[in-house]
Amino acid sequence: MVDLTQHFKKGVAEVKTSAILNFAKYSSQYADIVKFTVGEPDFNTPDHIKTAAIKGIVDNHSHYAPSNGTAGLREAAADFLARRYDMHYAPSEIIATNGATEAIYTVMSAIINPGDVMVLPTPIFPLYIADAALEKAEVVQIDTSKTGFKLTPDQLQAAVDEYGDRLRILVMNYPTNPTGVMYSQEELDALAEVIKDRPTFVLCDEIYSELNYEQEHASMAKSLRKQAIVLNGVSKSWAMTGYRIGIMAAPQELTDQLAKVHQFITTTEPTPMQDAAEEAFRNGDRDAAEMKAAFKERRDYLYQALSDIGFDVIKPQGAFYIWAKIPEGLNQNDAEFVYELADQVHVGVCAGSWFAKGGQGWLRFSYATALDEIKEGVKRIKKFVEENTHD
Repeated sequence: MVDLTQHFKKGVAEVKTSAILNFAKYSSQYADIVKFTVGEPDFNTPDHIKTAAIKGIVDNHSHYAPSNGTAGLREAAADFLARRYDMHYAPSEIIATNGATEAIYTVMSAIINPGDVMVLPTPIFPLYIADAALEKAEVVQIDTSKTGFKLTPDQLQAAVDEYGDRLRILVMNYPTNPTGVMYSQEELDALAEVIKDRPTFVLCDEIYSELNYEQEHASMAKSLRKQAIVLNGVSKSWAMTGYRIGIMAAPQELTDQLAKVHQFITTTEPTPMQDAAEEAFRNGDRDAAEMKAAFKERRDYLYQALSDIGFDVIKPQGAFYIWAKIPEGLNQNDAEFVYELADQVHVGVCAGSWFAKGGQGWLRFSYATALDEIKEGVKRIKKFVEENTHD
């Protein structure tokens, strides 16, 4: 009998199931688990956005939208990028996607040939690595744990020197998942100079752009527009993860090519959900600001509480994650540590090693959950540390 599992695309064998989702499923066996795991806002979608989706259904927006998205959504997204970040794209340069996830896959599928190099500053969300493996790219992880969890021009220059014109994609996610680190515009400008006018695309994943606590949002697309593909969306800023609407913006000549791949991956996105996303981009600035204020309060509490317990904590400048080093005297194997924490005190956090190089010995805490839950989780973590610390 033929074993058909041996005849999948070769890259599939290199893709592992998500350790984050596997652990979330495992820890859910405890009914009282306090979850600092999945990055999903605990807020409800604002009422005026829900109303827009309902109106779309009532108005019989039940047919295929244009593959690149409704005209209203693309116009609203272009206005949002210009109004909020001084990033200027025509509506025709924007594609509505099935979340940032589909956008990432579309970019990888459209650009990468086998053997091309993708550079990732790590620690980073592992999705990019899986998508690149499917396209048989060579993934180069640059460990930033010794450089403040930021990619430096020298590190990028070393990659250019080694891989030359094979360096096809640089992935830049900021504010960064899992560390919450943000780059300044000057830092991004310096990185852009290294690859300017080279055959290298920059994938600017800016899905957390509205969650910047200490500074104005910066974008590498401002310093390298012709080579940049910008991803954004409504999931994190307006608690719309289930609506599955992202946006992808790039110069027209790039958008035209990306659109060819996008239309065959997903055809188009649900029309009423695009109506809701249009409303978020047009009239949701206050909602996003209110959610950011709540996240900042949670960040400040969790940062101080974990520091007091003995964690070495990176104070996040954005997103809703805290990156903390396991205290000395505890199990330094982060992948084992998180299961011990879940089993003993019913608290779920993510192991740093799940986020590639530089994450070993670290933990990611998502504070996209209610403050009362965070306080209960901290109380349990403190108990765990006191009971398990050894000399």
